[in-house]
Amino acid sequence: MSGETRDVMSRKLGPTCGATEGGSEEAEQQERSRDGGATSGSEASRRTARRKHQTMVEAEQNFAALLERLRPECETLMARYEQKRSALLPIVHLFQGHQGFVSLEAMNAAAEMLEMSPAEVEAVVSFYTLLYRRPVGKYVLQVCRGLSCSINGAEDIMAYFREKLGIGHLETTGDGLFSYEEVECLAACDRATCMEVNLEFVYDLTPAKVDELLESIRAGTYGVAPMTQTLPPGRTWEIAQNDQIASGRKSPGAVRVEDPDNAGGVGDASGTIMLDHLINRDVYMFGRTNERAVVDSRAVVETMGERADHAGH
Repeated sequence: MSGETRDVMSRKLGPTCGATEGGSEEAEQQERSRDGGATSGSEASRRTARRKHQTMVEAEQNFAALLERLRPECETLMARYEQKRSALLPIVHLFQGHQGFVSLEAMNAAAEMLEMSPAEVEAVVSFYTLLYRRPVGKYVLQVCRGLSCSINGAEDIMAYFREKLGIGHLETTGDGLFSYEEVECLAACDRATCMEVNLEFVYDLTPAKVDELLESIRAGTYGVAPMTQTLPPGRTWEIAQNDQIASGRKSPGAVRVEDPDNAGGVGDASGTIMLDHLINRDVYMFGRTNERAVVDSRAVVETMGERADHAGH
């Protein structure tokens, strides 16, 4: 990851917007007092559903204001690139810094500004593990399980984290404070076992250091700022794509697309966009551009193409 991208990802931005978990608890107490304190399980479930719906409505209303506030910065990011779609990652990082995750509204707004389809934006956001499509905890704890850390006791550290937090991999604590993830190599092998807290490194982990870390975060004295949290997170931020497909539901980017298996793919029903790329291959691959550090020579490209064709036969 580049220094610029990491800076954007770890930026501690602004106050949160939308309903907070504390507000939800207060609303629940008020409803209980009106009901005389006695409620059934079904009534409690209905109240929970109403609170979640109200929170989502408020978040959508606040997003319109957030978009207008961030639009000038988005335009500045787009102006840096020869093709404005190249600003996609910085823009979704920006939204995540203010929302705590990349919401559907943020992906749709990015698609509109960059003249991309929602499916293309969602494909990029879903590819990167540091971009969250659902709310996460205020502190994302990522423990390295790479080879060097595993040799140096990562298994014990991960088991200790799971025990102390009461959650597993890709889960969030009920109070919304911690999200826990076991990740691949963080490239700090000389200080194994290591982890990141909101993308800030913590080295030479021991159970005692884990206890100290968790206690200081809970006390509000830890040296890393919490992530923005505009919506209370659920148990996990993982999206089960296989279940979604098996049940016949579409991802947001595929809504209103009748046939994703058309000639040119989603957003290119006639295949003209794909055809344009093929016709203008020389321009894209060998023309001057500010977006590629190195342009491969025609001889290299053609040689690799011939090898690929030969391997295919």
